[in-house]
Amino acid sequence: MFETLALDAGREIMRIFEAGCSVEAKADTSPVTEADRASECIILEGLRDAFPDIVCVAEEEASAGVRPGELGEAFFLVDPLDGTKEFVARRSDFTVNIALIRNGAPEVGVVFAPCSGRFFSGRPGLAETLWVGDDYTVVARQRVSVREPSMTQTVVASRSHNTLQTDEYIIGLGAAEIVSVGSSLKFCLLAAGEADVYPRFSRTMEWDTAAGDAVLRAAGGMTRTVDGAPLSYGKRNIADDVDFANPFFIARGVEPA
Repeated sequence: MFETLALDAGREIMRIFEAGCSVEAKADTSPVTEADRASECIILEGLRDAFPDIVCVAEEEASAGVRPGELGEAFFLVDPLDGTKEFVARRSDFTVNIALIRNGAPEVGVVFAPCSGRFFSGRPGLAETLWVGDDYTVVARQRVSVREPSMTQTVVASRSHNTLQTDEYIIGLGAAEIVSVGSSLKFCLLAAGEADVYPRFSRTMEWDTAAGDAVLRAAGGMTRTVDGAPLSYGKRNIADDVDFANPFFIARGVEPA
């Protein structure tokens, strides 16, 4: 179900990407486009039709002030177009993200990058990379897992949101190869054994991270806050912040002993 909705949303995003569209600014000054809204509509319609009793939390609805009441034991987190800045700049690593959260942890997630064709899926005990055909159907899939880090760790960092604190953390790792990539693909590179660590010392929301985090955990990795606690989801009534905001975190393929 998640895979089908992500593919359908990705198809529509690419139609708009190729045709071109205007860019608006939300209240927090972040960009939003027709593609964000069209993708979210496709995903929410599908989820709510198939799972009417499970609450959906989605970026554009939340930005418009639509917030659910009680979340329940399980709920969906949706980022219909993660990496809107990449989309607007006509770079390829924007993604569609859909996740199921259960008891505060990301249990199932899909991350689809429609421009590059990269697709990752994760559920308990199984993370996969999928190959997508020109007709937006899955033509092959392969299991992926995290790798043991070598002396030279590969670090993935945000292209649009790098900070001095991130740079200091990377320096503290010693020898490190740095790969700059946008959107939730950072988690997926760890899950696929293509990188080792993703430090994030700038703002994210839960819909930014949930799907990629689900894939990473399914592949054997983990995302923790700087205090060492697993990154949790469904955070509300946060002191000095908005609902569903994340603290800083560090995602790893293999955690240090």
